[in-house]
Amino acid sequence: MRKFLKPKVLSDISFRSRGAGGPDSFSSIPRRLNLGYRRTFRLSCIRFLKAAISLLALVVLITGSVSAPTFFTNAFGSVADDERKALETQLVQLEQQIDQYEYQVVGYQQQGKSLKGQITLLNDKIAKLNLQIQAVSLTLTQLNKKITETQGQIEVTEKNIESKKTALGKLIQDVYQNQRVSLLEVFLKNPRLSDFFTSVNNITLIQTNLRVTIGDITDLKNDLEEKEEQFTLARADAESVRVYQASQKAQVDVTKKEKNKLLEVTKGQESRYQSLLKETKATAAQIRSRIFQFLGGGELSFEDAYKYAQLASGATGIRPALLLAVLDRESALGQNVGKCNYKTAMSPKNQPLFLEITRELGINPDIITVSCANRDGAYGGAMGPAQFIPSTWNLYKDSIAKITGHAPASPWNNGDAFVATALYLKDAMGTCVSLYTSEASRERCVAAKYYAGGRWKNYLWTYGEAVVSRANNFQGDIDTITG
Repeated sequence: MRKFLKPKVLSDISFRSRGAGGPDSFSSIPRRLNLGYRRTFRLSCIRFLKAAISLLALVVLITGSVSAPTFFTNAFGSVADDERKALETQLVQLEQQIDQYEYQVVGYQQQGKSLKGQITLLNDKIAKLNLQIQAVSLTLTQLNKKITETQGQIEVTEKNIESKKTALGKLIQDVYQNQRVSLLEVFLKNPRLSDFFTSVNNITLIQTNLRVTIGDITDLKNDLEEKEEQFTLARADAESVRVYQASQKAQVDVTKKEKNKLLEVTKGQESRYQSLLKETKATAAQIRSRIFQFLGGGELSFEDAYKYAQLASGATGIRPALLLAVLDRESALGQNVGKCNYKTAMSPKNQPLFLEITRELGINPDIITVSCANRDGAYGGAMGPAQFIPSTWNLYKDSIAKITGHAPASPWNNGDAFVATALYLKDAMGTCVSLYTSEASRERCVAAKYYAGGRWKNYLWTYGEAVVSRANNFQGDIDTITG
């Protein structure tokens, strides 16, 4: 039997792995008695990769769902921007041609009335109207593209919300499960301090992600509401523009008939034309007694309406004819603007302001009518002849009171309404002056801003042009009654 040497001291005990030299003297002794044993830490690459992938998947689930469609949206937006710029360039070119005809029309009007001049004037009006119809068609194309883009954005946002809701459900489930486990149980399941603190940090991370996800869903819902409002307004704009375009086409036919009738009656003779002109020209007395109807309801004699317009013009510099045209019912093609109750027509954020305005004036809010919401769902709620919504009226009421002396100013007072309109147009004129050089273009711009606010470009050649044309007619009436 082979004899093994006994260790003399503890340092003689050493651990050797099995190998060519045979087994170690203490290899059969348990580890807790093996004084030469050193614990080693081995890192498994496979386990590490699995953990990293799982963590990455969790991060993508929680934070990545909103940004997923960004590339598609940006790429599509780039193409849409190019198309939009091309359409805007065409519109600018058309506007320049229309302005040329506008100068010619004004020139013929200033030269005096003659049969030849009137026929040329009518021909220019027809050409101008045809160009306006083309401009409106381009505007419609822009609006249709915007509607399509907004629909796509709404779909993307809805998908993002659903994705966030799925992540939210998982997080809520995790929070619920973790809340049922006490810290003591977590500690007992993870006896090592490092594992315990990792578990506690994971619970905190889940709760933090829950708050972040709820915030993301709230932001997405607000974004969705904004896009849905843009979509509704774009559809309403498109419908309004179609109505105006139909009116312009009808006006072309009317102008052509006017030209043909003029040639038929006069048979090309200047004397007959002058005799006809004298018969058809309205007298100052007729104009003064003519009924002026407000856009927002109510009516005055033209003479009284002109006096209010003069007052507002003196305080703001806006010409009376333009004020009359903006406030005139026909400038909006007679649309329904004042037959609804505020509870059904007005936006929720404007209703408290409306109640405050009526309270200050001592008016029962339930018997006062405001403009109706349109059939696409866009809110109404505009008040009185000037058709201001409550939030806009509050911006101007103090300035109105200083000019008219009415404190508080009332949206349903004729004098206050004229001044309110003039103040708004004056503020809008600053931007229009920087964009356009001709007076007609500036007034067209101002009228469109009055009607549609930030969406004014959609209404340059519809509402804006209708107002300017109406203003020119009123200017002729003013010139007649003032001598």
